Amino acid sequence: MIDAPARVVYELAKDQERFPQFMPDVETVTIVERRDDAVISRWKTLVEEAPIEWTEEDRFDDAALRIDYRLLEGDLDKFEGAWTFEHRDGFTHVVLGVEYDFGVPTLAELIGPTLEKKVRENSAMMLQALKRQAEDRSDPN
Repeated sequence: MIDAPARVVYELAKDQERFPQFMPDVETVTIVERRDDAVISRWKTLVEEAPIEWTEEDRFDDAALRIDYRLLEGDLDKFEGAWTFEHRDGFTHVVLGVEYDFGVPTLAELIGPTLEKKVRENSAMMLQALKRQAEDRSDPN
């Protein structure tokens, strides 16, 4: 739960270029194309010193406060999900869903558990950073 308006949290989540500032495993996020309702971004990350890179499309639904993302190309066969932002009971509730698939069973067996742990850690870092930034912006003092 985040003590800030859902719109503030949503707008912060759209600013992907800042993610490397608070996600140690993310080296860079480069916006390749920007449209009113979407961006295409290139991500470079490290998982246990192994580089993983991909390009994704993020579609923004400003009315519903929802971000849907999907893999366009990269080191994974599947990487997609959604962010949702809902203001209720005086707080913003954020749900971040992610589905991924290596596409190579041997690789999945070797680093799958590590990647799953990293996805969880990075998701938690993103949410904590959004919480901190949104609450700082919403603090009237």
